[in-house]
Amino acid sequence: MAQSNCTQVTEFSLAGFTEDPVTQVYLFLLFLLTYLVSILGNLGIIILIRASPNLHSPMYYFLGNLAFVDLCFSTINTPKMLVDFMSEKKSIAYAGCVAQVFLLHIFGVTEYFLLASMAYDRYVAICHPLLYPLVMSPECCFQLVTGSYLMGLTNGVGQTISMSTLSFCSSSTVDLFFCDISPLISLSSSDTTLSHTILTTAASLFGVSSILVILLSYVAIIATILSINSAEGKRKAFSTCTSHLTTVSISYGASLSTYLNPISDSSRGADKWAVVLYTVVTPMLNPVIYSLRNKEVKEALRRLLKIK
Repeated sequence: MAQSNCTQVTEFSLAGFTEDPVTQVYLFLLFLLTYLVSILGNLGIIILIRASPNLHSPMYYFLGNLAFVDLCFSTINTPKMLVDFMSEKKSIAYAGCVAQVFLLHIFGVTEYFLLASMAYDRYVAICHPLLYPLVMSPECCFQLVTGSYLMGLTNGVGQTISMSTLSFCSSSTVDLFFCDISPLISLSSSDTTLSHTILTTAASLFGVSSILVILLSYVAIIATILSINSAEGKRKAFSTCTSHLTTVSISYGASLSTYLNPISDSSRGADKWAVVLYTVVTPMLNPVIYSLRNKEVKEALRRLLKIK
């Protein structure tokens, strides 16, 4: 009966980080700088790959799509967060909240499968180099990238359906700086069984499968590298994987710390900064990692700057 008297909320309040005005200004400047670096870095990677013929290979095809996903991922939440730092009222309309959940989970899962595709690419290149041109054909690369986006779309639709089953009566304050399905489930005043089931199923289906592909690929890669006799050969083989391994470690480490540790009163501040690492910092770091650690990218950048 109480549920039938529930008035569905039309907007949510966002808790943010702090109420101190001075701290908010510092955070605004920090996140603005981070966002600008993320936008410029990922756009730079996309432009560089398109403009450099020597980067027209499967590995950089995946990297270009990863940069595009990071560009979109960082834009879902950061601009709204920057506006809220300068506003007294931190709120988001229900429709805007649904859009954030939908887009966040599309691009989050798409990134996982792009990283898995990149791991498979490195596996074929190192373990089966003679078959590489045949296996990693343009058609195969297109199918892997398309499949990654479709997996992300499936997850986004699933989490949106999950949110549509929730009712919010007693409270409308999301204890985060953006809308995500986990705090919304905690906030809901209705039965959350279906939402928990969808969230758990998605994590198991998409998260575990992509991690499994990466782990199996690198087990085979490490075994192949160890079988190489020369130290120089081992170094060259492993150097092609270091940027990807670094990106995988940061992306999965940040996301696992976010979603496997529910926000509690005792660790609320630390949990929010873990979410910042996953949603704001990681999209900025990926282009930096590939720019600093990848010789081909650095060489392509030098050539492009000389041309210009």
